Amino acid sequence: MTHTITLLPGDGIGPEVTAAVVQVLEAAGLKATWESFEAGAHAVAAHGTTLPEPLLASIRKTKCALKGPITTPIGEGFTSVNVGLRKALELYANLRPVWNLPNVKSRYEGVDLVIVRENTEDLYAGLEHTVIPGVVESLKIITDAASTRIARFAFEHARRQKRKRVTAVHKANIMKLSDGLFIECARRVARDFPEIQYDERIVDAACMQLVMFPEKFDVLLLPNLYGDIVSDLCAGLVGGLGVVPAANLGADGVGVFEAVHGSAPDIAGKNIANPLALLLSGVLMLRHLNEDQAADRVMRGVTTVLAGATRTRDIGGTASTSEFADAICRAMEADTQ
Repeated sequence: MTHTITLLPGDGIGPEVTAAVVQVLEAAGLKATWESFEAGAHAVAAHGTTLPEPLLASIRKTKCALKGPITTPIGEGFTSVNVGLRKALELYANLRPVWNLPNVKSRYEGVDLVIVRENTEDLYAGLEHTVIPGVVESLKIITDAASTRIARFAFEHARRQKRKRVTAVHKANIMKLSDGLFIECARRVARDFPEIQYDERIVDAACMQLVMFPEKFDVLLLPNLYGDIVSDLCAGLVGGLGVVPAANLGADGVGVFEAVHGSAPDIAGKNIANPLALLLSGVLMLRHLNEDQAADRVMRGVTTVLAGATRTRDIGGTASTSEFADAICRAMEADTQ
C-alpha cells in the first residue's frame, strides 16, 4: 500500500534529519508519496503565516504528518508552530514513550515509561494578556471534556500495550479546582479499566521520584504544562531529547509525528545532527499506519547500529547524519538476507 504523508522538513537541522529519516523509512519498505510544506519563519516569508492553509489542508487529507524541528522565537515573534498545529487540528494527545536504547549512555537503566500529555488547554495554551503595564495575567483552563478524553486515551493506550499502571500527575493540593477537576476525571475513567492500576502523584513529588526510581513508573497522565516539563525530564533519564520520539494524535485519526528537540541552528548544514529522535517518531508513524513490519525492521536496524561503532557525536561517535542513516539502511538490508 502506498501512503500519502505530509512532510514538514522544518528549519535549522530539520531538513538534514528529515531527509535521513525518509531515506531509512523507505529502505524499511514504506511506500509513500510525500507532500512537502514549509512552516514557521520560512512560511511567514513566503505566505505571511506560520501555518499556510494548504499545509493544514494536506494534513487533514492525509491524516499523517512527519515534522522536523521548527524554530520558535523566545519572548517575541510568532507563537509556537507546535501549539498552532495542535489547536488547528485538535491534536489533543501528546504521546512520548521513553526507554533506554542499547549503548546510549545514561544515568539510569530499566527505564520504560510513557508520557501521555493533554495537548489543548491548561496554561500552556498561552491564553494571556496584559492587565495594566507591569501586570500580566495567564489563564489556566481545565475542562471536564478534555480531561476525560485524555484520561481515556491514557488507559486505552495502557490496555493496548499491556501496561499495568496509570499515574495521574497534578498539583491539586494547591489548585484544588483546576487540577482537582483533572484528577476527578482520571478517577472516573479509571473505574472503566479495573485491570489497570491507578494512582496519583503531586507533580513536584513525581519529579523527585522520577530521578530517584524511574524504573517504577509506567504510564504517566498529565495536564499540558506539567506534561511538557516532565516529558523533557524523562527524556533526560535515557540520554536526552535526541533519542526519544513524540506523536500528537487527534480524535479523527490525524497524527503528527515529530522530533521534540530544537532546530539547533548552530550546527545546521554541517551534516552532524543526530536523526534518531525523528526516526523513532517515524517508527511511531509506521505503527499508526499499520506498517508494523517496517517499524520492526527499523528498530532492529537501529539496535544493530547502536551495538557497533557508528553513531553521531552526541551519543559518543564521529559519524555524520548521512553516515548514521546509511549504516541503519545497511543493517536492515543485511537483516532481510
